[in-house]
Amino acid sequence: MQKTMNISTFFGQRLIPITIAFLLALLLAQSPLATAQTLLTDPSDVTDLNAYLNGFPTEPDDKLQALLDGSIEANKLNSYLEKQQLSITLVDITDIDDPKLAHANGRTSFYAASLPKLAILLAVYEEAHLGTIKLTPEIDTALVNMIRHSSNGDATYLYNLVGAQRIAEILQSERYQFYDEEAGGGLWVGKPYGKQGAWKRDPLTNFSHAANGVQVARFYYMLQRNELTDPSYCLLMKDILSDSAINHKFVKGLSSENPTAEIYRKSGTWRNYHSDSAIVESKNGHKYIAVALSDTPNGGAVLVEVIKYLDRIIEKYHSQDN
Repeated sequence: MQKTMNISTFFGQRLIPITIAFLLALLLAQSPLATAQTLLTDPSDVTDLNAYLNGFPTEPDDKLQALLDGSIEANKLNSYLEKQQLSITLVDITDIDDPKLAHANGRTSFYAASLPKLAILLAVYEEAHLGTIKLTPEIDTALVNMIRHSSNGDATYLYNLVGAQRIAEILQSERYQFYDEEAGGGLWVGKPYGKQGAWKRDPLTNFSHAANGVQVARFYYMLQRNELTDPSYCLLMKDILSDSAINHKFVKGLSSENPTAEIYRKSGTWRNYHSDSAIVESKNGHKYIAVALSDTPNGGAVLVEVIKYLDRIIEKYHSQDN
């Protein structure tokens, strides 16, 4: 008997009983970007396809959201949020199987500069997993330079190596759903990181490089659960995200607030646009995902303070359990 399972959208708006075979046919027939590689994993290799979609919370946790709202009020961030100049997403992953979400403008897309290089990182390893790209020392070095040093030249090399359309397919695939036009967008990389023209801008915002906080947080959540490509590549990706060579924003803020924490991060900066994102692992065992996107000239300084507030929220959240 053919196995039947529930496949839900990320935001829980619909729940459709459907067979795997019918799902494959539907994806290949209806997706405008469908190719033979659109489905990234053979269904026979997946014991529970819902694990890719349902592990991440669809609604904020009341207690964590209250702490975030209180911190926003106390630190006078309201005006930035009301003007759509700031987005904050926080996910407590101390218990990876019971994550807690809080956000403010977390489903609003921003121009995110270099932060969406995360999508290129995923795409390279996804293609390596499928066997369409063979990892070489040159590629390994380019990946490190793209993430740790935010090298635009290496990002462009890797972007062209995978291909613009293929990256979009991966981001919109059923497995990942890191970009969903019907659910407010998400991670988008529509042009190389250089003077070249755009292949295709974000259909919702017209940004060439876009992100919203909730979808970036989902990326890190799946990375932490070893659900991107395969576990061995997740370990490589997480290593590349460690030891950032750029000491600003989240890294600068935590250097004084929580100096012994381990940080796995990617940031972005261009003109008034400032962004940062990270998995933060404290020595006391608390772990969280933080994402902040801003559109304001002083955004870099604001994000230095935001990560301090978020770190304190996590500590307070867990102290209330005692």
